[in-house]
Amino acid sequence: MRFLLIHTAGATGTVALGEDARVVAEAVLPGRTSSERLVPEIRLLLEGAGWRLDSLAAVVVVHGPGSFTGVRVGLSAAKGLSEAGGVPLIAVSRLELLAAVGGEKVVAYPVLDAGRGEFYFAVYEDGVRLGESLLPAEQVATAVGSGRAIACEATVVAGLPGIDVELVGEPVAADLLPLAMERLRVGAVDDAALVDANYLRRTDFEIQARLAARALKIGDEA
Repeated sequence: MRFLLIHTAGATGTVALGEDARVVAEAVLPGRTSSERLVPEIRLLLEGAGWRLDSLAAVVVVHGPGSFTGVRVGLSAAKGLSEAGGVPLIAVSRLELLAAVGGEKVVAYPVLDAGRGEFYFAVYEDGVRLGESLLPAEQVATAVGSGRAIACEATVVAGLPGIDVELVGEPVAADLLPLAMERLRVGAVDDAALVDANYLRRTDFEIQARLAARALKIGDEA
């Protein structure tokens, strides 16, 4: 089985080719060049391996959360290539990828920095997602409890001083391969026309409720 693997949701974009359990080729998109270099780099990798687009078992992409532009660029390219080649699309959460890179754990708590004192947070049990949310630091601490979170950003460690955080390397596209093989094995593929970016934004109701609570707190302290 051949896979095209795309991850542009993090600080640095990466792409890779995987065949069965082996990574055949991979490339890094320096700095913030994902939008300009992604498709040309994919073309070079495919040509170098002598692969045709329609020979792929699936196109696999990290669809967030993360960089707004990176998520959009990666997902758009993956959807277009999936449709052009007539091959399945597999969209993977960046939090799921982080949990997988963190090693074998019965319960995993992957965490990513969302800025402004908030974090992208998830709970995975035996590789199955129980939930993903955008949470403030205090709620992340409550959810993790005496467990251990997994992060790939030093800012998460600094922003969550009250909990135990395991810092691992930033996942890359090649790390998607085991997840892709398992998803394809069980037939868990996505509809390219329907799959969307995984931004984990707050709903308008949540935003208004939080602002109201903050205003109440300020009023009580005055």
